[in-house]
Amino acid sequence: MDITPIADSAEIEAFCARQRGVDYITVDTEFLRDRTYWPQLCLVQIAGPKEAVAIDTLAPGADLTPMYDLMADKDLLKVFHAGRQDVEIFFHRMGSIPEPLFDTQVAAMVCGFGDQVGYETLVSKLVGARVDKSSRFTDWSNRPLSQKQLKYALADVTHLRPAYEKLAHSLEKSGRTHWLDQEMDVLMNPGTYRLEPEKAWRRLKSRNKNRRFHAILRELAAWREREAQTRNVPRNRIIRDDAILEIAAQVPTSVEALKGMRAVSKGSVNGDTGYAILEAITNGQKIPEAELPVFERTQPRPSGLGPITDLLKVLLKHVTETENVAPRLIASSEDLERIAADDNADVPALQGWRRELFGDRALALKAGRVALTAKGSRTRVIDIEKGP
Repeated sequence: MDITPIADSAEIEAFCARQRGVDYITVDTEFLRDRTYWPQLCLVQIAGPKEAVAIDTLAPGADLTPMYDLMADKDLLKVFHAGRQDVEIFFHRMGSIPEPLFDTQVAAMVCGFGDQVGYETLVSKLVGARVDKSSRFTDWSNRPLSQKQLKYALADVTHLRPAYEKLAHSLEKSGRTHWLDQEMDVLMNPGTYRLEPEKAWRRLKSRNKNRRFHAILRELAAWREREAQTRNVPRNRIIRDDAILEIAAQVPTSVEALKGMRAVSKGSVNGDTGYAILEAITNGQKIPEAELPVFERTQPRPSGLGPITDLLKVLLKHVTETENVAPRLIASSEDLERIAADDNADVPALQGWRRELFGDRALALKAGRVALTAKGSRTRVIDIEKGP
């Protein structure tokens, strides 16, 4: 049967009305972002218990209000896979997060499918279906879309329904549903999706610790971010990262000096752009000393922690394989280094269910109360009798 995208306002409204009162819907989007700052939403796929549709968001005159109202329904669970970018799109278009939501990639980490498992792998293991990903690099703004492209798009929500149900059942059976809370809190936090120009400088990596340099960098990056948002073009179409870093370091005082810099394309600072850059530099220079960016001083770690950190890595691998959970959900390499240095380190692995699963054993290993051994291809954690 041929698939026809919904492009008529009345059809969109009718479909959304039919989903009211169901337990959950699965959702995916197709969008482009290589030529614009804001994602260009091209298609939204939604599957309910009885039907799945692709909504053509580029159709002339199509009223998408019923779709956004459906996404805003707090009595309806929205299920995504690796949904961060999808949620970001809805957040900027709706002004709110489509909660409640459930991310099957996050749930899969709790259920032992590894870190950031792909959709096709998850569907293959849980549903036994094969997902044809040959259309993944489609230009979704082109019309008409082929039947192959539309089948690919709908497969991202139809197979997701049985995959979600199996994951939800596994979580409930194991009592691990609450393990998702911290990860899901990030997805449901509006701060995750706010693109604030004043914070754009933090994306730019530099070893320069001069506070005045970073004040100027902050002003330059904020100007570029606002310009990119207003013009709806990628940041580097305004001016490249390496150029901003060089400008902040060299502090040119004229457009001619700007054009003479190695990393700066002469065409990128013509006209008003050059003067806007100089104004941003001046703003950075005027910031009072007390208001300059402050860097958290990193306390030097005690020497000799390498072997302890390595032991903690082995313990983490042992625990996560035994408990069938992804290591990334418990602790990062940085977290393990901090635990090696400090029994009271402020890391997730020493809090809540993570502490029960791993943290307490990590501290016991450090204190010599447990030991790691190997027998054949398997590792074991054994208790050590306390001495006198």
